[in-house]
Amino acid sequence: MNTLPNPGWTKSTYSNGGGGGCVEWAAAHAAACGEVPVRDSKDTSMPGFTVSAPAWAAFVTYARTAQV
Repeated sequence: MNTLPNPGWTKSTYSNGGGGGCVEWAAAHAAACGEVPVRDSKDTSMPGFTVSAPAWAAFVTYARTAQV
């Protein structure tokens, strides 16, 4: 994914845990384009990537139910 000009990044509420896995996603871009930009919230200078909306929904469902 190329760098998007401020797509409206939002830090995941699941990123606040002690596990160190922090991600940001861009809901406005997702709603407008049907693809979800994702990036590392600890190093926002690195490029992110996009996933399809259904793939993101499956990931979020997993993250909510996983006992990790």
